[in-house]
Amino acid sequence: MTRTTISVLLTYSISIFLASCRVHGAFVPSLSNSATKPALFRKNTYHTTTTTTSTTTPPPTTALVVRNLFDGLSKVFEESNSLGKGITVGKVQVALTTTNRSKSSIMGILAEAARTTGNDSPSLAKLSEDVCLALLRRSDEWVGACSESKWFSGKEGAIAERQFNDWSNREAAKFEKEYVPDSGSDDKAGGPTTVVVSLIVEIKGDTTTFDGAGYSISGTRDVLSSISSDCRVDGGYCLNAAEIFWTPSDFEEVLTTRDVVLDFPEIIDF
Repeated sequence: MTRTTISVLLTYSISIFLASCRVHGAFVPSLSNSATKPALFRKNTYHTTTTTTSTTTPPPTTALVVRNLFDGLSKVFEESNSLGKGITVGKVQVALTTTNRSKSSIMGILAEAARTTGNDSPSLAKLSEDVCLALLRRSDEWVGACSESKWFSGKEGAIAERQFNDWSNREAAKFEKEYVPDSGSDDKAGGPTTVVVSLIVEIKGDTTTFDGAGYSISGTRDVLSSISSDCRVDGGYCLNAAEIFWTPSDFEEVLTTRDVVLDFPEIIDF
């Protein structure tokens, strides 16, 4: 089934000199038409900087080993913030099954959040917390998950933002359109379906846990719990950026196991 849906993008940008709020809609990338993404929330903080450091272990070559040694030393001298040192860009994705498409379902909760969430930092942090809690309360419905992260020094804020945008755009490119369902659209709800929820964040510090989702139920809980608690630190201003995607968006659509394998091959089955 080809899905044609559209979502809302809320952008909140902050700098010392400028605060602006923009709303974007109807963008249509197309890598696969087997899934749709409703709900995309973004708040970006302007940065200044250069060069990247990744938590991903590189192939063992002499040059890279020396580089990683100095990366570790740079972290030692990094100034600490409320959540540790530097900046972390992380992503967690959870696949779950549901037979309930009412307002109390994961789809209904996400759709309502998309319609009512504000575009300031505390609102975005509260949204990220609510999404994590909604997933944690449905752990018995999980069928798979995955996560990854990259760390950057405080001087590499622009590179961290670039990494965040890259991961967000890769997810966005999987869908034809974006949209947030209208209130009452669950009246036409379809049958049981798999739902994939993706959360991408750029958060200050290095203490937020991103490792372990997908390898075990408990590891996935740890990741979601860590994000849920850390994103509210400092009144939510520790969260530089966040985007939330989920599919299917239309209450009549069904996402099959084959769709998940094709569009989200990184998700590890439990």
